[in-house]
This record gives sequence, structure tokens and C-alpha cells, in this order.
Amino acid sequence: MTSHTNSSSTEEPLVRVAEFRTDSRYRLVHFQGEGWKPLAPEEFEPEVHHHFPDLDPRDPARVHWDDRPWEWPAWRPGEA
Repeated sequence: MTSHTNSSSTEEPLVRVAEFRTDSRYRLVHFQGEGWKPLAPEEFEPEVHHHFPDLDPRDPARVHWDDRPWEWPAWRPGEA
């Protein structure tokens, strides 16, 4: 395991996924140092690796889900 000089590395997750909402196909995802971004399921892991290339998206210490981990609202093409 690599160590980081970032003092908050043991306290704050690098990635935070906001609560599950059914009015959007996206979930808001916060990247430390970057801010919030709405992401679709297929965008999540590529974005995690874009911001943090060595981060395992399934590491619960580094990636925090407010609720319903790995779930996205149902969405079908053509819906608003």
C-alpha cells in the first residue's frame, strides 16, 4: 500500500457518491479537489480512474456512498 503525504488521507474519502434520487439517471459524485459531477453508471469507474488513477472504486475507505452503493436509478433511452 502506498502512503500519501496528504494529511486528510485517513479521514476523508477521495470520492463521495450522493444520495440515491429517482428523478435523474445520474448520481452526483464528489471528487476531492474537483467538486461535484453528475455521472451515469457507465461513467463512474472511468471518472474515478481519471481523477485518481490508482484508486480502487470498490475501496470503501476511499469511496463513500451516502446510500445504496453501486445502484443507479432506472433509466430508459427516451425518458427525460
